[in-house]
Amino acid sequence: MKWKRDFGLTLRSLLTGFLLLIVYLIFLSVLFVLFPGMSIQGYVLIIALFAFVQYYFSDRMVLWSTGARIVEEDEYPELHAMVARLSAEADLPMPRVAVMPSPVPNAFATGRSPKAAVVAVTDSIMRLLDRDELEAVLAHELSHVKNRDVLTMTIASFLSMLAFLVMRYALFFSMGNRRESGGILLAWIVSIVVWVVSTLLIRTLSRYREFAADRGSAYITGNPRALVSALYKISGRMDRVPAEKKKEVEGANAFFIIPALSGQSLMELFSTHPPLEKRVAALEALESEIRGY
Repeated sequence: MKWKRDFGLTLRSLLTGFLLLIVYLIFLSVLFVLFPGMSIQGYVLIIALFAFVQYYFSDRMVLWSTGARIVEEDEYPELHAMVARLSAEADLPMPRVAVMPSPVPNAFATGRSPKAAVVAVTDSIMRLLDRDELEAVLAHELSHVKNRDVLTMTIASFLSMLAFLVMRYALFFSMGNRRESGGILLAWIVSIVVWVVSTLLIRTLSRYREFAADRGSAYITGNPRALVSALYKISGRMDRVPAEKKKEVEGANAFFIIPALSGQSLMELFSTHPPLEKRVAALEALESEIRGY
């Protein structure tokens, strides 16, 4: 199948950015009113620095936090050949390939741009999936690279990080300054609201990104059924992985094709991934479209 640009993802990214900008301006306005002498520029500078580090060093940070290791072609020739072929199908430069030792079957992609991308898999997922299923998973991760999702989510996360920092600062400052405790308490409440709203917007965009990457996998491989099978296998095996092992990789949940730990009911609003059933339903509908029935 020919790759199709996902205009839905583009529009949702722009809409999320616009809504976050509105929330951001309201947030700064409230802080200026409450604390006219407070240096907002300092907050912005600090968060901008965080965003810069996250953007330019995201691949190293994720690899370090997960224990994944860049592997050469002579170490994993079949894996390299698979990624190279799928990258060519997706019209992407060959990314670096990494392997992560973990009983949690999973995969992720990171990197600030297609030229600086890393595609990683756990050693357990390579044992769990057959060739077609592994190709579908790798194609999903390459779709994240092609859609420049790391850049999008770094920019979108800016406001959430700012609100979180102000929350912590306001709470700490209120403990030592009783005279301004009323204004600080209000700033703290506003920061919580901004953090919740911005996080909900970001997570909503993140869930759509997963749908978009699933579709991208189908476009690259022409085989959405293989990804459905892979998702079921990964999810089924995940249920049998010891909780302490899943905790070890919890920090990389947002990057994984299926999160190691997931919430229920209300917590799904804060989930980075859509429910498995919805992803499968979308892939099955896409398969029907491909097959013409």
